[in-house]
Amino acid sequence: AYTVTASHKGNYSETLNAGIAAFRAGEQPDILMVFEVGTATMMAAQGAIKPVYEVMSDAGAEFDPEAYLGAVKGYYTDTDGQMLSLPFNSSTPVLYVNRTKLEEAGIDPDTDLSTWQAVGDVLTQLKEAGVECPMTTAWQSWVHLENLSAYHNVPFATKGNGFGGLDTELSFNSPVQVQHIQNMGDWAQDGRFVYAGRRNEGGANFRAGECALFTESSAGYAGVKAEAEFDFEIRPLPYYEGTEGAPQNTIIGGASLWVMAGQSDEEYKGVAEFLNFLSSADIQAKWHQDTGYLPITTAAADKTAADGFDDANELVADRHRRLNGLAGPGIPVPDVHVRATDTGFQDADPHVVEAGLGHGHILQH
Repeated sequence: AYTVTASHKGNYSETLNAGIAAFRAGEQPDILMVFEVGTATMMAAQGAIKPVYEVMSDAGAEFDPEAYLGAVKGYYTDTDGQMLSLPFNSSTPVLYVNRTKLEEAGIDPDTDLSTWQAVGDVLTQLKEAGVECPMTTAWQSWVHLENLSAYHNVPFATKGNGFGGLDTELSFNSPVQVQHIQNMGDWAQDGRFVYAGRRNEGGANFRAGECALFTESSAGYAGVKAEAEFDFEIRPLPYYEGTEGAPQNTIIGGASLWVMAGQSDEEYKGVAEFLNFLSSADIQAKWHQDTGYLPITTAAADKTAADGFDDANELVADRHRRLNGLAGPGIPVPDVHVRATDTGFQDADPHVVEAGLGHGHILQH
């Protein structure tokens, strides 16, 4: 039998830094949870990690990479198709809808919100009805730049969005990206969009029932479910109708589990057993249904459907379908979106061009 001891080291960034410091001090944990932004850092940390496929093979553990959903495992797989870390809490952005708020404003709660054009019309109706917070967001750069780009099949950066080399430059000046930044800026100026903060501060506003629409990670489901005293639902992220190739796919957020180098064979056997436990259909299905994180295996997705969860949340099947196609950025995403929308600009294009060009050198250093 093995005992697993969890240690809290703060938020994602703090945990990554703590893991690096622990390795340098020779006190590394067996497993380190790292958010998706840190994936490139961990992939490049040769000698500091033991790839999951090696851990499983050396321990003689049952391990079938094909059991994992392709779009999920692909984010943590090397160019040879080998899984380097184990995806665990994987998420994707969605649209949360306060049905009660819509109804109070005289809007059919089942109204079409599949496109940004439709969302814009509804935001106008909400504002005219006196709603003080028609829409807010969390993680604005991730949702409204990174995912917007993938969803509309346009690059966010060169070199395959950062996966093809270190000499990567940001590149989000396409018409649909510029148009969306312009729309968000316009909505921020006239009160149809309320900026609450750079991270997930907007969640508090939505959970309190203040806002009608909220773009956020699917992982926010548990918090909304626990706190919301109103009728809500989750829908797919809107897209721009008329854009060729859209809607394409959203991309992975959340974190994966990296196994650290320098441990004993016996410890690695325990690690392999624990990772298999976390990947089991029962555990993954319950984790998914309780939290809003995505199931990482086909078996967990099938169990979710068999449990009737898909019937209660029709978005589940859509999220699985959407997680294909373009790889998301393998690079840290600079917080450029709010600097444009929050300053009351009149023309989005100069801001977007400046952001896209001005951060290119950061990615290469």
